Amino acid sequence: MLDVKINRDEPTGLHTQVAAEIRRAIADGEAKQGERLPPARDLAAVLGVNTNTVLRALRELRDEGLLEFRRGRGITVAGTASKAR
Repeated sequence: MLDVKINRDEPTGLHTQVAAEIRRAIADGEAKQGERLPPARDLAAVLGVNTNTVLRALRELRDEGLLEFRRGRGITVAGTASKAR
């Protein structure tokens, strides 16, 4: 499971925080290219947020080219994020 943390006291939206944490995990090599991510439902349960919040973050990262969604195969890391973000 990814080491993703959110801070509810931060003014940044929860989906933005989730996306940033997953982006960081990819940049740090915690989630490697080709590796499958846990299901959105599992991530949401661990973080204590709604599944739609996690899905919104995952779609954002897919649009950036970092994740790939495949029916029946789940979500995999498609690219690498720079640490500059």
